[in-house]
Parts: sequence; C-alpha cells; structure tokens
Amino acid sequence: MHDESRRIEERVQRLHDQRIKTAVYAATVPFQVEAWQAPGEPVPFEEAAAASYEPFAMGTPWGPPWGTTWFRMRGQVPREWAGKRVEAVIDLGFVGDWPGNQAEALVHLTDGTPLKAVNPLNQYVPIANPATGGETVDYLVEAASNPDILADNFSKVTPLGDKLTAGDKPLYTFRAADLAVLDEEVWHLDLDVQVLRELMLELGEHDPRRHEIAHALDRAMDLLDLDDVSGSAAAVRESLKPVLSKPAHASAHTVSGVGHAHIDSAWLWPIRETKRKTSRTFSNVTSLADEYEDFIFACSQAQQYEWVRDNYPKVWARIQESVKNGQWAPVGGMWVESDGNLPGGEAVARQFVHGKRFFMDHFGIETKGVWLPDSFGYNAAYPQIAKLAGNEWFLTQKISWNQTNRFPHHTFWWEGIDGTRIFTHFPPVDTYNARFSGEEMSRAVRNYAEKGGASRSLAPFGWGDGGGGPTREIMERARRLADLEGSAKVVVEHPDDFFAKAREEYPDAPVWVGELYLELHRATYTSQARTKQGNRRSEHLLREAELWATTAALHAPGYSYPYEKLDRLWKTVLLHQFHDILPGSSIAWVHREAEAEYARVARELQELTAEALAALGPGGPRVFNTSPRDRAEVIRTEDGAPVYVEVPASGSAPLTDAEPPQPVTVSGRVLDNGLVRVEVAEDGTLASVRDLRADREVLAEPGNLLRLHTDLPNYWDAWDIDKHYRNRYTDLLDASSVTVVEQDPLIGAIRVERDFGKGSKITQTITVRAGSPRIDIETDIDWHETEKILKAAFPVDIRAPHSSAEIQFGHIQRPTHTNTSWEAARFEVSGHRWVHIGEPGYGVAVINDSTYGHDVSRTVREDGGTTTTVRLSLVRAPRIPDPEADQGRHRLTYALLPGATIEDAVAEGYALNLPLRVADAAGAPAPVVSVDGEGVTVEAVKLADDASGDVVVRLYESRGGRATGVLRTGFPLAGAQVTDLLERPLEDAETADGGVAVALRPFQILTLRLRRA
Repeated sequence: MHDESRRIEERVQRLHDQRIKTAVYAATVPFQVEAWQAPGEPVPFEEAAAASYEPFAMGTPWGPPWGTTWFRMRGQVPREWAGKRVEAVIDLGFVGDWPGNQAEALVHLTDGTPLKAVNPLNQYVPIANPATGGETVDYLVEAASNPDILADNFSKVTPLGDKLTAGDKPLYTFRAADLAVLDEEVWHLDLDVQVLRELMLELGEHDPRRHEIAHALDRAMDLLDLDDVSGSAAAVRESLKPVLSKPAHASAHTVSGVGHAHIDSAWLWPIRETKRKTSRTFSNVTSLADEYEDFIFACSQAQQYEWVRDNYPKVWARIQESVKNGQWAPVGGMWVESDGNLPGGEAVARQFVHGKRFFMDHFGIETKGVWLPDSFGYNAAYPQIAKLAGNEWFLTQKISWNQTNRFPHHTFWWEGIDGTRIFTHFPPVDTYNARFSGEEMSRAVRNYAEKGGASRSLAPFGWGDGGGGPTREIMERARRLADLEGSAKVVVEHPDDFFAKAREEYPDAPVWVGELYLELHRATYTSQARTKQGNRRSEHLLREAELWATTAALHAPGYSYPYEKLDRLWKTVLLHQFHDILPGSSIAWVHREAEAEYARVARELQELTAEALAALGPGGPRVFNTSPRDRAEVIRTEDGAPVYVEVPASGSAPLTDAEPPQPVTVSGRVLDNGLVRVEVAEDGTLASVRDLRADREVLAEPGNLLRLHTDLPNYWDAWDIDKHYRNRYTDLLDASSVTVVEQDPLIGAIRVERDFGKGSKITQTITVRAGSPRIDIETDIDWHETEKILKAAFPVDIRAPHSSAEIQFGHIQRPTHTNTSWEAARFEVSGHRWVHIGEPGYGVAVINDSTYGHDVSRTVREDGGTTTTVRLSLVRAPRIPDPEADQGRHRLTYALLPGATIEDAVAEGYALNLPLRVADAAGAPAPVVSVDGEGVTVEAVKLADDASGDVVVRLYESRGGRATGVLRTGFPLAGAQVTDLLERPLEDAETADGGVAVALRPFQILTLRLRRA
C-alpha cells in the first residue's frame, strides 16, 4: 500500500479547521448592545443596573486597563429557531493564546442573577434547549478589561501591573455578541474528529492503529458535503463509530480526571480581581454540572469560597447544591494554596486549621488531602503537619519544572524530617490545566515513572486563572477517551477515589525523604523583600498577641479574649502567604497592597498586645518575653538607655538592672565583651571575629562582605536566579565612613556607610552587647539598582559537611559539597530564622529577622583548612512583572553567632525575631506554661478555638534528637489531652505533679489541650 499519511493528515486538518469547526453555529443574530463605563473600581450590580447606557457598536475599542465596562445586551430568539439549541456567543476581543489573564465577563439576568462567565475558550451562555422561538433575552454583562501581562512571554517590562501606572488607553476591541444556534451534530463531529486526529498523530508510524484511524478519517471526509456540513454530519459521524468504539487495551494506563480551575489568589491581577474571577469560574462550573451528571470539580482555597459566599450569594447557593450532589469536591483543606517554603510552622498549621474548619462548617466535609499543584517547592515538615491536620494524601505537579534533575517518581511515599510519611502523587500529564488532548494523554503515559508497579495517574482538567475552568468540550473528550484503543483510559472521579485506588494498587510505593526542592524559581526566597518582612513580622506579632491575650484571659478579671479579631488577622496573613504574593512574583499592585495590609495588621496586633498587658493592671515598667527560651540580654528603656535584664521564657520580670558577666570595651574599631572580640576593617568588613571562649578565630576571610551580583535569569525575572549570576559581581569595599557610634559598658557599636551603584546607599550598625556572643548587623538599604542581587557573606573557618537551616518545626540539613547534580542544583536555598554550620565541637550560626534565601559553599585553602561560607540574599531588583520591585528603603537585621550549637541558633533566632517588650503592667504570677527539658520548644500558646476556656499549647522538638520534659502551667490544671491541629482529642496526656509529661521523637509536633481547674 502506498503511504498516504501526509495527504490524509493535511486533508483532515484543513477540513476540520476550515469547514467543520466553522459550521458549529448554524445561524446567528446580533444582540443590540449598549455600554456603560464604571468609574474607578468595580461597582455592585444594583449600581450598574441603574446606570445610563449608550449605544455600542461591534468593532469598537473598549476597556481601559483594570477598568470595568457594563454591557446591556438585548435580543429575541427568531421564531424559526424553535426546537433548536440556542446560545449567546460573546467575543470581547480576546487576545493571545492564554485562556485567562485578560478580558473576562460575568453575564447576569436583569434581576442580578449571575448566569455564566465568558472567557477566551468558553464564550457561550446557554439560552434554551430546545428553544420555543420568540424568547426575549436581556443580559447585563460585567466585563473586566484586565491587561494581558503575559504578553510577549514576560520578555518586556510593562507599566500595566498597577492601575497607578497603566494609563487609560482601551485594550480590547469587541468582536461579536450574537444569539446563535448550536448545531449539535456538527459540534459532536468536531469533537470526534479532534479526538481521533490527535490520537492518530501520537501513535507510532508503525502502529497499525494509527493507519486504521487515518484511513477511517479519510473515508469519513469523503462523506462530508462541503456545501452542507450540517446535513452530512450525521453520516460522517456514523462512519467514524467503528474506530471510536474500539476498546482500550486491557493493560492501558488509567487517567483519573477531575475538573479543576487553578485560580491564583493574586498574581498578574490584584486580590479584588480574584474575587471576581472566582465568581465567574464558579458560575461556569455550576452551569456545567447542570449539563453533565458525571462531572466532578475539585476546588481548594477556602478563602475563595468565602469571597463568593460574601459577594455572590446566588453563586454560593449553587456551589452548595453541587457539593450536595457530589459534583463539587472541596479539596486541599488550606485557607489558600500557600507558598511551600516561606510561611512559618505555626502559619502552615493555621492554613489547615482555618481551611479545614471552613469546609466542615459550611459543607460538613472534612477534606482528606493537600492540594498544592503550583507552589515553588515543599518543605520537609509538610508530611507531619498534613497528617496532624487529618490529611491522607498530598498532590503537586510543580516539581516537574526542575531545571536540572528529573524527579524519579510520580506516585510515592513522602517522608518528612520527623519520619512521618504521606502518600503523594505528581500527575505525569505534567499540567494542572489539562484538556485531554492526544498529546497530553500520550505524555501522561510516556512520563509515568511507576510503570510495572502501578497503572493510574491523576489529571486535573480545565482552564485556570480566569479561563473559566472545565468546559463541555473537555468533558466530551473525556467521554470519548473513556475506553478507546490506542489511548489511556479516562475516568472522571473524585481525587479521594483516585488516591484510595492508587494506594491500594501500590502500597509499597518508593519513599522520598526530605524536602521537595524545586530546581527553579529560587529567587522567590528573596524577591519583594518588604512583603517577606511583613509576613515574618506578622507571624511573630500574632504569636505575641495570642500569648499575652491568653495570659490576660487567665489572670485579668473582665478581660475578653479577642477571638474574632485574631481570627480575622490570621486569615489576612494566611491570604498573603499565597504562592504568588509571599514569593514576590506578583504585579506591583499586589505588593503595594500587601505592604499596606501588613502595616495595618502590625498596628492592630500591637494594640491587641498592649490591651492584654494593660489588662494585667499597673505594676511599673516590666519586661515581657514572648520567646520560648529564658533571656538575659541588653535592651533599651524609653529614654534610650541600655539595661541588662533577665526574663523567663514566655513570662515577664521587673525592669531592673542585672549584672552582666563582663562590660563591653571599645578600642578604635575593636568591640570586646569578654565573649567575642570583633575588629572592623577600614573598608567596613569584619576583619576578625575571635571567639574568646573557644580561643579561636571564627573567620577565614573578611566577614560581612557585601557583594553585588548581576542578576538576569534566562526567563522569569522575579522567580528565578540562575547559576550564572555568580560570574559577574562587585565587592562593596569602599566605605564612605566607619564610625564608633556607641561606647557604653552594655553596648558597643560601629556604623559603616557605603554609597554604590545607581545612587544606592547602605548603612550598617555592627553591635556587640554585654553578656552575648551575638554580633548584630542592623542594615538600612536605600536601593536603586536594577537586575542585581545583594548578598552578605560570612566565610567561616569550619569544615562543615552540611549546613542546617531552620524550617517549619525543625531544621533541614543540606550537603555543602556538590558531588552530584542534585546537590549542585541547590545553589540557592531557603531557611527561616537561622543557618548553622559546624564541625565536631564547634559551630557558627547566621541569624536573621526577615530574609529567607541563602547559599552555603566551601573551599579548601592552601594551608589545608576549609572555609565554609554562608551568604544571605538581602535584596534583588527584578523588573518583570513589577518594574519597580524592591526599589526604595529596606531595614533589616542579621547576626553572626560564634560558638553556636543548634540549640543556641534556635534560642537566638527566636530572640532576634521576638524583641523583649517593655510595658507598664503587673505581669502574671507565672508564665502560662513553662517547660523543663532541653529541646522541647513552645511554638504557640492560645485559648481553644471553641471558646471553652481551655488553653492550647503547641510544642515541637527543635534540636533533631529525642527530648523529654515536663510542661508546667501557671494556672491550676484539671486535665490534659493530646489533640490534632484542629484541637480534636487524640488521647489523654500523662499528668504528674501538676504538669504534663512530654516525650518527643526528633522534630515531633505535639498539640496539648489543657483544661483549667
């Protein structure tokens, strides 16, 4: 037989694209359209309905950036369309090839009922099926003219990312608004041909099935009357039935499809626009559920549900009905799909607490899995946190984006730092916006790493980020692929059902231990430093407010614990931990608002803490210590005078002078407190740091070396830092001044000022305090660089085989060598309050109050010694998607801690981030809780969420070893229970001598509910 493949393939493509597809709508009649441009921000429906509308013609430009235009569309279904399937079809003038991230609209009836959204790949609104003819159609359409920030694939700097800089030139040209007859036979033929053609092209050239499909399509095209596509469509479809009905192979891979609409809670649009995106997408989804009984939609992010509940009650009611019908599946159990690395441990716990409670309260459903397809790597504490929140499975896809190494599994057990394992799946279809194309189905089978061990994978399908979610076309593809020879089999089902089957099929799946590090998007640990600092400060202020509010509730008659305020503030912080806000990868508008929100949160939390302390009654100046370790350190009084104080963990003490071990001396540029001696060089670097206790020099080379690198990644500016950034740099060694600014027995400080680059300036104050080996470097940066990253280096004379970085509820060790490509790919990593390096008998920690990104490397010197260098990433200057990212003022503190153990790093990390607080208050007789036993660390103290008055304490083992101790209470204890994160009892805790016995394995998290006598 002659090879006719090319002719057939080209014929089928042309006839499909130019004749079949264009005949899907058999007849159209234009709407009469009027328009009203809403001034400023979006307005309620009632205001839009009462507005004055002007005639609007198709082909007219509309929509200034971030504007809202309301269109009134009126029409009447022609009488001759009786019995037909009639729809509205609206093309707002969509641009580019993205299904979302641009013009979108929500169609309402005149009474305000939302019907359905209009999106680039979902342009229809059902009217009647069948029509009676003569129906009057009257719509009010809220159209958002959001700019296409993705234009040119992020290759150009754009001012469109903020309404303050975007201008007012119309972005779109309205193409069409029609009443239309959907020719269902042609529409189905369109899908038949698409599915068969795509399958054919994915099969091997020597596969008989490929040629069978090709010749069947060729014969079918012979039956297509080009002058009457509609009239011949049924015959063409009938001819294709034999090849569409051949069953899949018995061993075919099974793809479990679940509807999905990944909606970033903010990204290339502000939060206010996400509120509207959710309403549009969710109205689409509930409309689709009415058409397809077998449709199931998985949706995460409780915050988005709450927005719809509060702003679109009619859509909310439809969601509730779909949940009852089993077609809508709440998943994920988190307040938002947060970043996977940067939120603190307690914040991750609260993501689950608030998320799961929302779904239980409003739907009576407890979600079973973690749904995080798009975060930029996942910390190694997740398995334990997820399991303690009642989760059984974990889903993500993003690790497939690795720049260097291919992750070896798709279905596996993920083991965290404490040993907890959770069943985990990465969809091999390699997208969370699947549409069941032939290429996607082939990719899912080809990629699947578990062949021979398992035979099923998950595929979330639907258009995200304003694309409107799943479509009827995707559902039709799923039906055709349910059992089709040559393809994987598709079944639409709930994610819980997929995970149950996958686990049953593959109980001995391989194990991956430790973090799921994404070998890409490493700059998200640093970009938008003020947003990250706002998050860090908010987390610690929340801890303070809860502890002292609990103290006041226990000891101050008449004080009322601020449940509602704390709940609201927590949710604000959790929202801003979304995986494009906290990582710094959103447009300028998002980060401008985030910084304002963090400032508001800080003010409110400071007020709550002040109110709680005031409720304790007057008692003279008193020092309050929120951290979980006893403190002996220098603070300043109101008049600025330094005082050395001693304060118990989670408790308070009178503001009285204590005797420090040894005073600070200042001689030239040398600071000495008997524990460390610090010499500042003429260029402002640390020429020497000598640990006087160990009698050893800490630095191998000058420390606190500020290095400015050129930083232009290959693609994603705000997201990525590529390895080549190391090759071009300037060391900032020209100090304009090095000055002693404080010389006191309790404090010695030297200020270093530098000017550099494009008018940037750094002022650093290097401080040594009595009684502490910690060397603080308070840093004020006035930053005006572009496409640069600033790092601070500490080359330490230590041979460290690995570094330890604090993460959620513990720390993680990473090799300092680059033996394999896996280690080499970790050239930029994240950590929280500290990084520690050590050799047997000696260690050094670098502490920080607001940075996350860092790198650790080592070299062997000519003298045979090893230099291990820790470098903090302080600030970047990407230009896309925010052209002004990080520009302006930054104030932060980091510190060098010589002679540090892991326990020292933990203690000083808390101390730097939780400054001692002075207040005119009586203080409590004793801390709410105290712990006897090293390594047992208190992370949170609060009243139980059910307002029972019980005290909830969250502890963890922080050193990486076993720990035992006794938790004692500052109130009469009637009993104690071990609970999950949602404060539900798991077992009774062992009480003895008025306390609770605690025994923890390495990095174990323990939540105790304490009943008051």
